[in-house]
Amino acid sequence: MTSPAVSRLYVVRAGALTTVQDAGRPGWAHLGVGRAGALDAPAARLANRLVGNPPDAAVLETTLTGCAVRPDRPVLAVVGGAGCRVTVDGRPVAWGAPVRVPSGAVLEAGPAVNGVRGYLAFAGGLVPEPVLGSRSADLLSGLGPAPLSEGDVLPLGEPASAGPPPHAGPVPWPGTPAELVLPVHPGPRHDWFTEAALRTLLTAAYRVSPHSNRIGLRTEGPALERSRTGELPSEGMVLGAVQVPPDGRPVVFLNDHPTTGGYPVFGVVPERALAAAAQAVPGTRLRFVRA
Repeated sequence: MTSPAVSRLYVVRAGALTTVQDAGRPGWAHLGVGRAGALDAPAARLANRLVGNPPDAAVLETTLTGCAVRPDRPVLAVVGGAGCRVTVDGRPVAWGAPVRVPSGAVLEAGPAVNGVRGYLAFAGGLVPEPVLGSRSADLLSGLGPAPLSEGDVLPLGEPASAGPPPHAGPVPWPGTPAELVLPVHPGPRHDWFTEAALRTLLTAAYRVSPHSNRIGLRTEGPALERSRTGELPSEGMVLGAVQVPPDGRPVVFLNDHPTTGGYPVFGVVPERALAAAAQAVPGTRLRFVRA
């Protein structure tokens, strides 16, 4: 008895950084394995819902410049997250809504016109081999599928239903923040900083640095003054930790962050606020507020 043919997705244009992401692999930090997963989790879940997938199905996450792919079977797809021009074989189609992509046609998500990270979901999801229960690429550890390159081939799963998903009409997508406001819970090492540093953090105007990535959102602005010098033994790091390296400028840890670190953590940003951070373009005004 022969196995059914596996459907495939061919990468025509990889873009600046396109990775496979799902809900991530939480629960492995004690073994030094980070979470990974889609940085803008609500956008990834919404894209999956619009094509009839489970919320944790694997999608493509693009960065600023989009990507282009070609399926070898007809597939229902959605391009959401960062706003961009979407085409099928050069013909404009809807952004943020399900579109039919014929077998052999090229679906292209163009450069972002707002936001940073786009999400391409396909009915049936992407099904590369999972690692520790997740298909997500982790850029820091190297776990999961490698970032996409031209000519790569990804396996496509079979849709749960041959028909269109229910309630797949137009839906509101979150906008790109003109100003990013991040609430912070102080600790665990806020006592390594002066009272003036706390006032600086909560009153100064920072900006999102172009050196930000999936590991952390870096900031440009005034340095935070330390009250203690010396080294801090490495300790556990969590999603949303606001770590302060030697230059004094806060870094907000995102999904591919290290599981341990030796620089003091001033505070922690709740996970619910991090989706907006994933879409904040370099130069976006940033304010920290007390959670």
